[in-house]
Amino acid sequence: MSERKITEQISLKEIFLKLGKLFGYLLSKWYIIFVVGMLGGGIGYFYAKMQHPIYKSTTTFVLESGESSGGGLGQMAGLAALAGVDLGPSGGGIFQGDNLFELYKSRKMIELALLQRSSSDSSLLLLDRYLLLTNERNKWEKSNPELLKIDFLRNSNSPQARLRDSILQQTVQNINKSNLDVGHLDKKSSIIKVDVMSPDEVFSKEFNEAIVDQVNSFYITTKTKKSLDNIVILQRKTDSVRAVMNGAIASSAVIVDVTPNLNPTKQSQRLIPAQRSQFSVETNKAILGQLVQNLEMSKMALLKETPLIQVIDEPIYPLQIIKTGKLKSLVIGGILASFLCVIFLLGIKSFRDLMSG
Repeated sequence: MSERKITEQISLKEIFLKLGKLFGYLLSKWYIIFVVGMLGGGIGYFYAKMQHPIYKSTTTFVLESGESSGGGLGQMAGLAALAGVDLGPSGGGIFQGDNLFELYKSRKMIELALLQRSSSDSSLLLLDRYLLLTNERNKWEKSNPELLKIDFLRNSNSPQARLRDSILQQTVQNINKSNLDVGHLDKKSSIIKVDVMSPDEVFSKEFNEAIVDQVNSFYITTKTKKSLDNIVILQRKTDSVRAVMNGAIASSAVIVDVTPNLNPTKQSQRLIPAQRSQFSVETNKAILGQLVQNLEMSKMALLKETPLIQVIDEPIYPLQIIKTGKLKSLVIGGILASFLCVIFLLGIKSFRDLMSG
């Protein structure tokens, strides 16, 4: 047997001997580890018992973006451009990917949801419910009573605008950090899930409904804004051309009425104005026809571009309760305390061996 193998065997033997001594040392201290483990389990149990339940509300929905309208309007795009209207495709990629999730977490959307009236108590805003569950109003009463006088529905030009905006901003940050979670139902699914968690069951449900309604309405309005603007412009121009054409028709009839017994040698008095009116009628008729056609095609494009948002599940009472079980907390607390106790005892033994050596 080579010298190297002998050295390896001796090293392994020393390691096992040291491990055996450490195990024996810990076994001799079993009562300390047991007591510490029991204390840790008791702490875990009472922590779970005193913990407030968290109510979780969930909304799931599917989102289908509208179709682009550029391909179907190719022949009419030039005519519409002459009228000052752009019938090209709208920005279909505004809220693709994670952009929609960021929209849910934006300050504007959360503020709009917080400033909605509570459906269960119209005297309260959802913001009031949040401030009650976080005990903020009681803190203000002791530290700064002036904050209790803030009217959050008043516009930003009020004297207390800075304080109002500061409170809203801090609330938005807290909600993003602790109460709101947005994402896909799972990695392979395109279903979108919005979760709201808080110690107040009513707030969890109503804020979830408010934020989903605000974001989805904003999403649809933004996606269809360009087409709606085009329709308004086309409708205005169509009405204008129709009014001019009707005026030309009426003018032609008036010319005939004012010259009932016209001298045959003076036909220019009737013919020239009548032909001018007729030419104006025909010209505006052609323009009106194209404008009406473009208007109808724009309305069809709007229908195609309007996204479909279909809610699958919405929050209903009673909400799901998230709370750590007492038995689970007891076991985890006991194991964690015992592990820390073992580390502490080994550290003390190593220190004593080092000092004695």
